[in-house]
Amino acid sequence: MAIQEVQFKSFNEKDTIKAWIYTPIRKPRGIVQIVHGFGEHSRRYLHMILVLNEAGFIVAADDHVGHGKTAYDSGNWNDWGDKGYMTMAEDEHKLREIVQKEYDGLPYFMFGHSMGSMIVRGYATKYGEGISGLILCGTSGVFPNLKEISEEMKKRIDEGDGEVVEDSYLESLFGWMTERIENPNSPNDWISGDPDVVTDHANDPFNNFTSTPNIRSLYFFVQMMETIIGTEWAEKVPSSIPVYNIAGDFDPVGLYGEGVYQVSNWLAETGNFVKTKLYSGYRHEIHNYRDIRDEVVEGIIDFINGTI
Repeated sequence: MAIQEVQFKSFNEKDTIKAWIYTPIRKPRGIVQIVHGFGEHSRRYLHMILVLNEAGFIVAADDHVGHGKTAYDSGNWNDWGDKGYMTMAEDEHKLREIVQKEYDGLPYFMFGHSMGSMIVRGYATKYGEGISGLILCGTSGVFPNLKEISEEMKKRIDEGDGEVVEDSYLESLFGWMTERIENPNSPNDWISGDPDVVTDHANDPFNNFTSTPNIRSLYFFVQMMETIIGTEWAEKVPSSIPVYNIAGDFDPVGLYGEGVYQVSNWLAETGNFVKTKLYSGYRHEIHNYRDIRDEVVEGIIDFINGTI
């Protein structure tokens, strides 16, 4: 495996995106772009990256604005910019252009986890042409309280409070997620049933899950979620793109499977081939559970191989 580090100016015209291209030692068969989730960074997917490399796939991944090394180097964790909810999707497109310029003609797949799956879903409506397949991991359907939270944040922004950092909105979005966990050890136990994974997540200096974005940035996040709901969204995704939709059935982000199937049904109703798989008893980060992570990645590779 060889690692190439690249950087480029974000769509927000303020941040410099840090990204990496991992190439296998064998002749590449395709490309997988990994889009990470809220409050984390792309090197949390190294196990997946290594297995994909071994299977002959180039992997590209970046750290979003306000996240990972992009934020660590700039010190800017809270402000994602003022260019709208498509900022992260536009940055993913820039990375895709960089990769395809160097490795033209290979099948191109996009994997998105959690917020990353939402970015990918929005991305596909604008830049879906030429994508060979989508892998959605830990995605959501109709998210609780979204409309009320969105309206309240929009009101605050109109009043001039867009740059204010306020924890209450993040609490409204995520604070309920341990409700079905008996005696949780931390507010983030919904991430995984493996306490070592939760501890590692909390101790990682490139994670910043508990650092609240300002109201404007969090509003963009909520706006993005609002635009990927229903068949109105799904009909904008090219029907030529097959989708592999995976999650744990004890994942609150996907409403314990209900929201995951909502997304699959929206896509199926508008013409996409969709394969859905729920891992019984597992929470949000199915790709980081040590007992099933190999199975999860092999399922992704099987989907890609079948598509190719």
